[in-house]
Amino acid sequence: MSKKDQKKTTEAEIENETSVQEAEMAAEAEVEVEESAEQEAAQEEWKAKYDQEHDSFLRLAAEYDNYRKRSLKEKDSSYTHGKADTLAKILPVYDNLERAMNQPTEDAAFKKGVEMTMQGLVKILNDLGVEIFGEAGETFDPNLHNAVMHTESEDLGENVIAQVFQKGFRTGDKVIRFAMVQVAN
Repeated sequence: MSKKDQKKTTEAEIENETSVQEAEMAAEAEVEVEESAEQEAAQEEWKAKYDQEHDSFLRLAAEYDNYRKRSLKEKDSSYTHGKADTLAKILPVYDNLERAMNQPTEDAAFKKGVEMTMQGLVKILNDLGVEIFGEAGETFDPNLHNAVMHTESEDLGENVIAQVFQKGFRTGDKVIRFAMVQVAN
């Protein structure tokens, strides 16, 4: 073979080799594009799963927080309701002691004993946070008082309590018993 033929053969081999390399590089690029597309798809799938799990976790945390708050509220209200129910059962004793104190008696020791018992009961009620309300001369409040009678009086203003038949009791915002009163004008 002549040098010229060898040169042409070498150039052809080089061209052939270059085109093979280009074809291989193109194939590799295609594989890389496919792999990157697969990786992107896998990342999107993973991101969707992650977002779903994260959302689920946040919802669970919010549900637990709401449950905890609701449980505390129910616990506090059950204590208040239980205390109010117990106090409502004790109120007839208060009423009887109040009637006994208003009865005339010759026995000073008996009267003193009833007064001391009443003072002890009032102290216990105050210690429990119970407020006693409903005095003659106060302004009538339908949220606290139960008007059972009405009277016309020039001495008293409008919506003023003229007479109290039963005192009212409340603890905090909860009314245990409404005061039974007579309202003027």
